Amino acid sequence: MMKTIEKRLCFAFFLLIFSHTTSAQLVKKSSSGLCHSPESRWYERTTQYTAFDSLDACMASNGRLPKGMTKTAISKENPSKGRNDYSRAAFGHGWDDADGDCQNSRAEALIATSTTQVRFADAKRCRVVTGRWISPFSSKIIQNASDIDIDHVVPLAWAWHHGANQWPKDKREQFANDPVNLWPVELSLNRSKGAQGPDQWLPPAGQCGYVARFLRIVKQYNLKPSRQEAAWIKAFITQCRS
Repeated sequence: MMKTIEKRLCFAFFLLIFSHTTSAQLVKKSSSGLCHSPESRWYERTTQYTAFDSLDACMASNGRLPKGMTKTAISKENPSKGRNDYSRAAFGHGWDDADGDCQNSRAEALIATSTTQVRFADAKRCRVVTGRWISPFSSKIIQNASDIDIDHVVPLAWAWHHGANQWPKDKREQFANDPVNLWPVELSLNRSKGAQGPDQWLPPAGQCGYVARFLRIVKQYNLKPSRQEAAWIKAFITQCRS
């Protein structure tokens, strides 16, 4: 009898470990046929889905990627199988409203950077719908908040692979919502950037300011670029100053 119980406990433990492992790699196919990997900004919001163990399997079932995402950009967020442990949820579930005023960190970033008074969706003044933003990536003027992504200057996945995986969760949530690390930019440019560092991707405008801000945040949070990345950033900053 004791041996039977022990076998059942071992089997249950195996199932628990297996379930945890597969859920970390889970790809969610929504009812509209979109394949959301953990890198997708809609991943946590997708609660009704068909589960797949890989993006290829999801797309083979007639699934498609969300608008603005490509397999190339996703692979750059996770350049090797040994680094697939990143999950957006490690940095909190979406934009935080730390002060409880109904304006989350996205809304507060939009309000702080608009050059005119913003307009809200309703009298509750929670969601910003219009304003006037000058994109630091292109110098273009954007007036509709729906055309804006809030860029993490130092991407969350990049930070994870350079030291943030060792932080406590509250520090990761702080990092994901820190106004210093948030820039309102065009949807297309933010999504083409993905989780790449400046040695892999630069915006079409304001490159020196972008790399300088990236480096300042890296130092502030004591992140650890590789030797090659650090050398590239140093050389680029030196060139900007010359």
